[in-house]
This record gives sequence, C-alpha cells and structure tokens, in this order.
Amino acid sequence: MNKIYVVGIGPGAYEKMTVEAAKTLESCDVIVGYTVYVDLVREHFPGKAFLTTPMRKEAERCRLAFEQAAAGKTVAMICSGDAGVYGMSGLMLEIGTEYPGVEVETICGVTAAVSGAAVLGAPLIHDFAVISLSDLLTPWEKIEKRLLLAAEADFVVCLYKPSSKKRHDYLQKACELMLRHKSPETVCGTVSQIGREGEQMCLCTLQELQGMQVDMFTTVFIGNSQTRVIDGRMVTPRGYRV
Repeated sequence: MNKIYVVGIGPGAYEKMTVEAAKTLESCDVIVGYTVYVDLVREHFPGKAFLTTPMRKEAERCRLAFEQAAAGKTVAMICSGDAGVYGMSGLMLEIGTEYPGVEVETICGVTAAVSGAAVLGAPLIHDFAVISLSDLLTPWEKIEKRLLLAAEADFVVCLYKPSSKKRHDYLQKACELMLRHKSPETVCGTVSQIGREGEQMCLCTLQELQGMQVDMFTTVFIGNSQTRVIDGRMVTPRGYRV
C-alpha cells in the first residue's frame, strides 16, 4: 500500500527533531510542506524531492502529497512542532478518504508548548491550556470565551500565534481578558524563534505582557496563581513537599 507519513519536525533545529521523525524523513522519497518548514529541513535530507505550497494552501498541499503517494512514492508531509497540535494530521485524514489506496501514519513531534517551556524553565508542571489566538479558522468570540474560562479556572495558559500584522493587538486583548481573573503580577514568559537562530526568552508580569509587541513566531506563557520566578526561571510548582 502507498504511504504518507505526517511528520512533526519540532521547533526547527535538526537536533530538536525526534529520532523517529528524522528516520522517517530519511526513508521517504518526497517531502511536502509549507515553504518555511521545508527550508528548515532541506539541508539535512539531500537527495530528496521537495514540494511546497504557501500559507493558506493547506488543502492543496495535502492533495499534492496524496497524488505523489498514489503514484508510488513514499511521502512525508511535514509540520512544525507536532503534526497533531494545530498541524496537518487532521486535514490529511479528512482528505485521505478521497484516496482509499493510500495509508496515512502520524509521526509525533515536539510542539512549541513543550519546547518553549524548556527554554523558560518549568511553567507547565501543573494543569495548563493551549489556545491559539489566530481567528482564521476560529471565531474570536469563541477564542475569547476559552481565554476567560481558562483564566477563571486558574490554568497556566500557553498562547500560540499571539500576533501578526493583521492581528497586532490580539495579545493585548487576550491579556485584558486574563486580567479579569488573574493578578497583574502573574508571572509570564515569552519565547521567540524556539530552536532556531535568534531564539530569545523574556520573563515579565501579566501587566507588562499586555504592553509587549510579539510576532507569530513567539509562544506566550501566562502562569497560574502559584507560578513564580526561581533563579531567573519560570516555575509552576506541582505541590510536592520540599
């Protein structure tokens, strides 16, 4: 049976890719993905055929992968982070019903919540929620409700895609909602360009975060009522006796 692997390549650096993901890409004939993500892996897998589509061409990208697999090629559809967390595995399985002769297997990767948390310290040691601020596929009213409920429940909140040129004030809006249930002194952190050249982290309070400018390559962490800074690291205690 012809096969496609949907592969999460992690935050970007080859060293942060899982061994299984790297071995899978090595075994494939064709690697398909968003242009930015293909450029992250191209030099590590010479001799492979690479096919790309720009942003917002996700369905076209999926069908391109299935057409290659139907022609007898072993194909990898790559995503940043994990393919099953805001990635392509869901859409690939949906479109896969049109290609019954092609098998789809998901290869997990390291999502930004996990890789960014490692840079900051240990912010996700207790319960947490991951919420994307992108309203391309989710109405802002629904995002707003999720933010409010997560804040009220005292979750640590990890925000994906917190800002863009068209959504330059979305992080500020999210912080305003968080402040309805969280203290202005809540410990927060940001990590940009995780696992890539130019990686940077910042610790701040929720009030300070509200005034910050970030981009879509930044992951934001908003602590719970117990989160604190220990030796310059963001830590959410689990509650173990010390």
